[in-house]
Amino acid sequence: MLEKTTRMNYLYDFYQALLTPKQQSYMSLYYLDDYSLGEIAEEYHVSRQAVYDNIKRTEAMLEEYEEKLLLFEKFQERKALIARMKECLNGQPDHQTLSDYVAAIEKLD
Repeated sequence: MLEKTTRMNYLYDFYQALLTPKQQSYMSLYYLDDYSLGEIAEEYHVSRQAVYDNIKRTEAMLEEYEEKLLLFEKFQERKALIARMKECLNGQPDHQTLSDYVAAIEKLD
């Protein structure tokens, strides 16, 4: 569950501008502010089921955006490459290896 929450938080960060204000609000309250479905329903004067349905649809939309745009995947790859570069710099820097890492990062963009 924590892994899903973390993933949704990242996807929300990357794609929130593509969501409606209502979707943004529900997702923010649910994932960032840790509101329950009931609390969100009470705040918006709708049923708990309506909130649940909206959040599930929005999660699916975020996954579709990621499938097409790959912003989160590229972020993770970039982060891993930077970590490897730092490890390389802590030892004997191999200029070819660092060059390969830089090329891999440039390829992501």
